[in-house]
Amino acid sequence: MRKVLFESFTHGLLTEVAPKPDEAGLTELARSVNRAARARLGRSLSIRQVDAGSCNGCELEIHALNNAFYDLERFGLRFVASPRHADVLMVTGPVTKNMREALLRTYNATPDPKWVVAVGACAVDGGIFAKSYAVEGGVKDVVPVDLHIPGCPPNPKALLAGLLALLETSA
Repeated sequence: MRKVLFESFTHGLLTEVAPKPDEAGLTELARSVNRAARARLGRSLSIRQVDAGSCNGCELEIHALNNAFYDLERFGLRFVASPRHADVLMVTGPVTKNMREALLRTYNATPDPKWVVAVGACAVDGGIFAKSYAVEGGVKDVVPVDLHIPGCPPNPKALLAGLLALLETSA
């Protein structure tokens, strides 16, 4: 154990330097999403995340929106446990054959007006999993998609920018 500790002191850090936080830009982006949601819905935006069969990379970035750095709850944006309380369905991954029915039921349980956001490269057409016997296809093959946020995985700022674009352009 002593040898490991000594080596860690002599070699220094082996990880990348963390990016400098852009707190002002992030705060303004989140406030813009909240303002647009209140203008469109008269209240804050409620999001239901659905994993339709992904590798969980996109989920990690979506869950980062609730961590102490991003903390979307302070801007009135919230994730909900039930699709009956959601305005937006954020769907990740290719839709597997086993998740097709669950995604359809979730979509049908979400009240109007509702938007579907396909998150990540796999949500478009199945991505690297597209040719698998277990994959049905992309999200658009099962439910109508209003917005696609590209990336593998998209970062939290891209997710916020996508939500803002959705609220500002959707009819």
